[in-house]
Amino acid sequence: MTSPSLSAHSVAGHASVLVEARHVSQSYHKDSTVDLLVLDDVSLTLRSGEIVGLLGRSGSGKSTLLRLLAGLLAPTSGEVVWKGEELKGPADGVSMVFSSFALFPWMTVEENVALGLEAKGVTGEERDRLVQNAIDLIGLGGYENAWPKELSGGMQQRVGLARALVVQPDLLLMDEPFSALDVLTAENLRTDLVELWSEKKLPVQAMLVVTHNIEEAVLICDRIMIFSSNPGRIAHVLTVPFTHPRDREDPAFRQFVDHIYALMTQRAPIISEADLAVGVKQAVQATPSFIALPLVSITMMIGMMEALAAHPLDGRADLPVLAEKLQLELDDLFPLGESLELLGLAELEDGDILLTNDGVHFVLSDLEERKAILNHALFHHVPLVKMICTVLDERPSHSTNADRFRSALEEVMSPDYARLTLQTVVGWARFAELFDFDEEGDRFYLEEAVSE
Repeated sequence: MTSPSLSAHSVAGHASVLVEARHVSQSYHKDSTVDLLVLDDVSLTLRSGEIVGLLGRSGSGKSTLLRLLAGLLAPTSGEVVWKGEELKGPADGVSMVFSSFALFPWMTVEENVALGLEAKGVTGEERDRLVQNAIDLIGLGGYENAWPKELSGGMQQRVGLARALVVQPDLLLMDEPFSALDVLTAENLRTDLVELWSEKKLPVQAMLVVTHNIEEAVLICDRIMIFSSNPGRIAHVLTVPFTHPRDREDPAFRQFVDHIYALMTQRAPIISEADLAVGVKQAVQATPSFIALPLVSITMMIGMMEALAAHPLDGRADLPVLAEKLQLELDDLFPLGESLELLGLAELEDGDILLTNDGVHFVLSDLEERKAILNHALFHHVPLVKMICTVLDERPSHSTNADRFRSALEEVMSPDYARLTLQTVVGWARFAELFDFDEEGDRFYLEEAVSE
């Protein structure tokens, strides 16, 4: 790997501190006795002259932290300090870019860009000059009178960037700014933004970028903060040792990306939402160790295992290589890998994924044998499945209402996670022919009991 070197905007020791989060925690009200902890004791410092990335999966609290730093939310505990003073409301000198573009469809490009200036009371020739400068800077010249519906997604996001930059903010916050764009459009916009930054043409002192794309973080950022989930914490802080422009095919670049994959797939203790409860000293002990399951389909898991088993991977692959081969984003790749690991069909190790003996057996088997393998894995590795099967076996009707299991899940996770977990379990169990689910009646049942 190349030795660390400083780009034109890299942080010098005397660079001024723009914003600090000091032991910030954030929780949301869940019910009368429990608050759900989303961010836990997060501290960071952002200085002028640097681009910092917040990297993690969806739900790790990155966007929440962004809103805290902008002054749009007040932390439950800790403090946010903007230019040396505690932040008590929206920070003056901060602009934000969203993934959804957030343009007003009844306004032209010029009118959308001008919104921030009008809010600050800038009018007349000064307003027109700043708007035109921002439009030209971002490559929107000639589109001033276009409506958002007439623009591609990439052009709409350029309008969002111009609107954020027109007020010449000290800090630009970007919440997954390229996630809604196709790969080529995202690459072009990302490259343009980095070039403008490197050439010191952007009217900002620093940028903070939320992303769940590992390569994107390494391509853009000077420092990367890797978030763990449930609750959101800064697990690792990395300095990116490459100057701009960066070559993603450089072996050192690939090695750095691999290192981040390894950090993000390190095994960590499973934490339920009951353990995140603020003000509750002890979680309910009578409930089995349920964990929230991602909405991962059997078809996707089979596709990953078959791709892994095939030549040239032959049962083992670097996660970034597999992600590129299968065209998977981080938020799809990791849940797939972790689901296979949960079922004992694969293992995650140092940024690689490898099939276990059971996983190889699964790939080489016919449909009936695959069902039997998954049947055994679900019953022995997913406590909720075992609980449902036990109740169905004990009931003379071999049928039971799903609400009792939903309630049990909601003791340790949010209703949304409980719903997704049940949905995932139903899909897995149907393939394995363990049990079925009647959505209209909201009940689990055994298929053979119905046919008797």
